Amino acid sequence: MPVIAFANPKGGAGKTTAALLLSSELAARGARIIIIDADPERWISQWGGLPGKPDNVEIIGDVTEDGIVDVIEEAAARTQFVIIDLEGTASLMVANAIGMSDMVVIPTQGGSMDAKGAAKMIRLIHNQERMVRRPIPHGVLMTRTSAAFASRALKNVRAQLDKAGIAVFTTPIVERAAYRDIFDYGGLLRDLPSAQVSNLENAGKNAGAFMNEVLSKLKDTMRGAA
Repeated sequence: MPVIAFANPKGGAGKTTAALLLSSELAARGARIIIIDADPERWISQWGGLPGKPDNVEIIGDVTEDGIVDVIEEAAARTQFVIIDLEGTASLMVANAIGMSDMVVIPTQGGSMDAKGAAKMIRLIHNQERMVRRPIPHGVLMTRTSAAFASRALKNVRAQLDKAGIAVFTTPIVERAAYRDIFDYGGLLRDLPSAQVSNLENAGKNAGAFMNEVLSKLKDTMRGAA
């Protein structure tokens, strides 16, 4: 089953939020999900400890550098989707997880430091491609963008990525209060109380569009490998 890793060596890029949003949208549609929480902050594990986590979502934490390959392999054998929230460093654990992945999502904010982190991750992916002798589909996901306008910094980052021929997800993750609130309330995005969470409908549409794009890219990858 597909293994999707979220990675960026720069912290604060929106990696954990994007991983949980994808998990939430897939789970809301009935898919069985295993989330491997390999981020030292363990935000997703903490979310899993709150009320409302559905039975079709399992979280595996406390993953070691030596054991992550076995954990990914075992998880992929018994669920529909494996989603990995990786630590914010370019470590051996990250490299091993990338080598096991069917897709790597690189969340990136609209700033030069995030862009440099994305470039570092892409170099790591290319190195892993050489080691495993297969392409590893990947793309940059713009995060925490404004729903109203694109900042100058964001436009500059997009221009740099386009010039370098780096794939960028068409759907960005827009800055929404609901994406923060899910870590406080627990449960799935669609389960948040609309009376207390602003713009929940728009947040759901944005997260759903991201999920659909991920699924489309996975289908294209499988079709190309056939």
